[in-house]
Amino acid sequence: MRYYIADCHFYHYKLNEQMDCRGFEDVEIMNDYMVEQWNKKVRRNDEVVILGDFSWGNAKQTTELLERLNGKKFLIRGNHDLYLDDKAFDPSIFGWIKDYAELHDNRRKVVLSHYPMVCYNGQYRVDEKGKPKTWMLYGHIHNTRDQRFIDQYCQYVSKQTHHRIGTGDLAKVPMQMINCFTMRSNYQPLTLDEWIEVEQKRLESLNIQLDW
Repeated sequence: MRYYIADCHFYHYKLNEQMDCRGFEDVEIMNDYMVEQWNKKVRRNDEVVILGDFSWGNAKQTTELLERLNGKKFLIRGNHDLYLDDKAFDPSIFGWIKDYAELHDNRRKVVLSHYPMVCYNGQYRVDEKGKPKTWMLYGHIHNTRDQRFIDQYCQYVSKQTHHRIGTGDLAKVPMQMINCFTMRSNYQPLTLDEWIEVEQKRLESLNIQLDW
């Protein structure tokens, strides 16, 4: 099973009172809760793709943390993953570390970046039923006004039309972007299908309709 998650920010104590306002009493309680939530979901042989900003801790703290977490971990580098620059950190604890990646997940293309990409590779690909074949997963912007800008952009683009390559049929422009922000899943990594469900419910609550 493959899971995705973004912006865990282990050891980032300021997020309890600023920006995310996570509300934990201290960073140790926050870390322990996130580890518990992770290990409830992820098993030993599962894969977890972390979409950046995994830990604010130093090399030793982050290594010990990774050893507590189930699964095989893969990292899309985020701007706050500073432990990677510490010579004391062994990067081989991750299956790979990349700035950007494209994977296949159950016959669908997944574009992975810490930063949201509004024009991504494979965006216009759909199956014979017109369902999207490519998803753009990202992090970085948490639940800030930047996410509201992305929502407005996606809503605008999804109302536009284009002529499909090959058939020339007029169709709506596909737009499948999901912010895998850890708080949206109660700090648990989720599968692509689970993230799609979470995102659909979030958009419905905002009265935003996208043609998925």
